[in-house]
Amino acid sequence: MNSAQAPLPLGFIQSIAHLLPTELGDFLDAFGGAPHRALRFSARREQPDIDGLEGPVPWAHNAYYIKPGAQLGAHPLHWAGAYYIQEPSAMAAAAALGAQPGERVLDVCAAPGGKATQLADMMRGQGVLIANDPVLPRARELSRNIERMGIQNAVVLSNTAQQLAAAFPETFDRVLVDAPCSGEGMFRKEPQSMQHWTSEAPAACAARQTDIVSQAAQTLKPGGSLVYSTCTFNDVENEGVIRAFLQSHPNFALQPFTLPGLGEAGDGMLRMWPHRVRGEGHFVALMTKRGETQRRQYPAPQATRDMLEVQKIIQDWVLDDLHINDQLGDVFTQLPAGTPPLHGLRVLRAGLHIAQRVGKTIRPDHALALACAPRKTTNLTLAQADAYRRGEVLTIANHALNGFVAPTLAGWPLGWAKAGEGQLKNRYPKGLRKYSFSDHDYN
Repeated sequence: MNSAQAPLPLGFIQSIAHLLPTELGDFLDAFGGAPHRALRFSARREQPDIDGLEGPVPWAHNAYYIKPGAQLGAHPLHWAGAYYIQEPSAMAAAAALGAQPGERVLDVCAAPGGKATQLADMMRGQGVLIANDPVLPRARELSRNIERMGIQNAVVLSNTAQQLAAAFPETFDRVLVDAPCSGEGMFRKEPQSMQHWTSEAPAACAARQTDIVSQAAQTLKPGGSLVYSTCTFNDVENEGVIRAFLQSHPNFALQPFTLPGLGEAGDGMLRMWPHRVRGEGHFVALMTKRGETQRRQYPAPQATRDMLEVQKIIQDWVLDDLHINDQLGDVFTQLPAGTPPLHGLRVLRAGLHIAQRVGKTIRPDHALALACAPRKTTNLTLAQADAYRRGEVLTIANHALNGFVAPTLAGWPLGWAKAGEGQLKNRYPKGLRKYSFSDHDYN
């Protein structure tokens, strides 16, 4: 092992040795290497030309490895949502679930949003994605990433698995449970996490995981698919949880699957080891729920008079054909068609946030610029883009440009500004502004 790498807990090594009877040495040697990083390009606009990439991640669409030392998290195209930086093995869970356009999909433990945004790309803006995290600060981070990636058809919630089970009985075509775990698979990427590992951690995590997946199973309609995943190595939290779940849920069965570059999971369960793949530790299990059911239909919400008035304004901001049909506080939104009722749930994002009331005025929401095609744009240089994110007023040559304008970089909108007399008055959200930039901002 690399001398700079903290030693692995002895109890951890002993707990997984039986899983690698002939490969334990190779596994331990892998911790002397650097963790792998990757990114996924968004599918909603033309893929930009980015330096610092290596070959593709085979099991994920539009995903590429990042070269060591490349600082792509601080690039303006990252905070414009052109790509999402994600650990490569973590992309396997959403790939195995295989969400399709037009489906209803639930991500139960979705923060910070890597798998949820990957599912959204697979859905191509069609259908409904419910992205939930029970921990409110994490759910807020999830909501920001859903916004940053320009996703129109997602609802962000912060509720427990039990609350989801009560609210959404047999509702979803596909459900993802990326369960909280002991995090052994991230020891190389996050060495500090080893300090919190104990021999009791796997059993404690497994009890919680079994409860979460059992609650999540109630939201899956018969005939649907459920993926259970962790970023840990031990079999207590992985195969052990699956065995316990299947024993108490005979209407579920493991489903074989194949992912490019990872081979066939003939028994419906896949392990990713850092000495076998270019990624960290991960476990993925795919299950189906026996039976059939008719797809539930939910009526679209009716627009109020206020919504209809705001609807008249938005055509001045974007080229997209949008329809305001919901309101979250002072924010006017477009809730995706087919969204199940959200009564009694903590909602952080209700579809596409289009406009917000600020005092007596109506302004375009930041999410609108990132998700849609702004009617008025002005292209910035890289230096101007950084200045824009700092909240600065920019000078432009086009003195005729006026009203709400989206500054862009390489064709990707960065947000809104108010143009007039050769200036762009900054409308970038104050809570998102950065006065210094580093790759650590997003990794």
